[in-house]
Amino acid sequence: MMLSNLKPAESGIVNTYLPYYQQSQKRQILPLAISLYQSGILEGERKIEGGELILFTATWTISNRPVDLTRCRMDFPDHDLCYEMIVPNNEFIDLLIDIILNYKKNKTIDFPQLFYYRLLGKKMGNPK
Repeated sequence: MMLSNLKPAESGIVNTYLPYYQQSQKRQILPLAISLYQSGILEGERKIEGGELILFTATWTISNRPVDLTRCRMDFPDHDLCYEMIVPNNEFIDLLIDIILNYKKNKTIDFPQLFYYRLLGKKMGNPK
């Protein structure tokens, strides 16, 4: 899914998710994040500190209720790695909002650091 081609999701489903996002910036991006969520796939690249870019493909289950669980699978095809995690939809869409905000700012497609901590089952201390 190309982020630049996203069309806002329908207002009915957006209204279902609005109570979960208090910041106005996140509320503005929410219709696009739900549209991305409904696509079920995202391809991007992760920059490793002091190293190369690692390509990834993320896929996930889709549901229309904020409290349902999303199973996200993250594949790193060049490195033959695959990880999965389960997270409530409203939290996963919050991560997608961060992806879109980062894309608008830096033109890169990647999950925020919090996503990788969760994906790898680590507690988040004081990341740099």
